[in-house]
Amino acid sequence: MNQAELWWDGGAALAESPLWCAEQACFYWVDISGQRIWRHDGSTRPAQNWQLDQTVGCIALRAGGGLVAALQDGVYALELGAAARPQMTLLAAALHGKGLRFNDGRCDRQGRFWVGSMHEDPAAIERLPLGRLARLAAPSESTGSWAPALREAMLVPNGLAFSPSGDKLYFSDSAPAVAKVWVCDYDRASGQAAQPRVFIDRLITGRPDGAAVDVEGCYWICANDGAAVLRYTPAGQLDRRIELPVAKPTMCAFGGADMATLLITSMRPAGAGVQATLAGALFALRPGVTGLPETPYAD
Repeated sequence: MNQAELWWDGGAALAESPLWCAEQACFYWVDISGQRIWRHDGSTRPAQNWQLDQTVGCIALRAGGGLVAALQDGVYALELGAAARPQMTLLAAALHGKGLRFNDGRCDRQGRFWVGSMHEDPAAIERLPLGRLARLAAPSESTGSWAPALREAMLVPNGLAFSPSGDKLYFSDSAPAVAKVWVCDYDRASGQAAQPRVFIDRLITGRPDGAAVDVEGCYWICANDGAAVLRYTPAGQLDRRIELPVAKPTMCAFGGADMATLLITSMRPAGAGVQATLAGALFALRPGVTGLPETPYAD
């Protein structure tokens, strides 16, 4: 399976944040605008979902069980049981004000949670650069719930990923006016990132969206509006291009028992017609390289 194959066709509006849970042998993901968290093991059994009362930008595993989720008004610990709605405990209120939401996020290799925020109105994104990329503060830090932002005045923070050793942090801005990927040297002990430098000035197609890193340190980025997932070497050189049957892939993640399956989420554009019948579906492929397990959030 070195080409993308349909894995789940539930027609999400904006599927994002795929996440492999080895303990449960399944993938989780979110539908941001659908305000749901989904779970599926890829079998013939139906996918399970939990309804939320606000948008959910991204999720991460939580040490001890459950998930961490960046919702509209804050970051929460979630317990997902048999009920249709999860049990929620607020970890940190959002820094942003009304009209913004969280977007892409994940934990670093030490279990610190990073997340970006953006304007929720697509028409306002480029004239209101109010997004930022920051992480939850550790109890030992005297900064309140949040550490100082790595970058402010962003449009659509995205593409967050960490190198296998955890000493590099990658992120992007997906807005058409920016559409760049940066990389920072990252202090694993303190969780501090150095000055960002451009890693990819422009993708060969589309705009940078969600990303993952494999065991070889290569950066896999979904090319939104480019109908492809692209692999770049640690030196920033394009290594592979895999075509997809949807125009707007949103994020990718490695998983499966051998961590060799790449799962790719997608979104359904506003006003999508018959030609976009698979938009919002999830796709899987086995690209011949493995990924790394995600480190759970350690609170």
